[in-house]
Amino acid sequence: MAEYSFHLDIVSAEKRLFSGSVSAVTVTGSEGELGVRYGHAPLLTAIRPGLVQYVTKAGQQEVLYVSGGMLEVQGSSVMVLADTAIRAEDLDKAKAEEAKKSAEAKLQNSSHDVDYAEAAAELARAMAKLRVLQLVKKNVR
Repeated sequence: MAEYSFHLDIVSAEKRLFSGSVSAVTVTGSEGELGVRYGHAPLLTAIRPGLVQYVTKAGQQEVLYVSGGMLEVQGSSVMVLADTAIRAEDLDKAKAEEAKKSAEAKLQNSSHDVDYAEAAAELARAMAKLRVLQLVKKNVR
């Protein structure tokens, strides 16, 4: 059976992180995990803080953290437009854990000067980074 591929672009506000042929992509969509393979129906959806995982034509699996953005599927191409995107190997676990603790502390603070929505978003981003790191560690074993 032939392996079908499609073009994937992953772009953040800072730079293009990937552009090439892949056989599959997984993202954390607004409604949960979303997998895309060759022939997927056209789609435009928001993506939440989490992972973008793709398999290159050579079979190599790559994982990135994205802080949110948009996913567009059109014909034989997929575009991930991310606010921030970081390769999993470049994530700092200690910083992610500290950001999680800081966000949790802000949420526990009953003061009126705490922006609950921003603190919740900070917590979601930190937890997403930690999930990506956990996935990468599990796949390395």
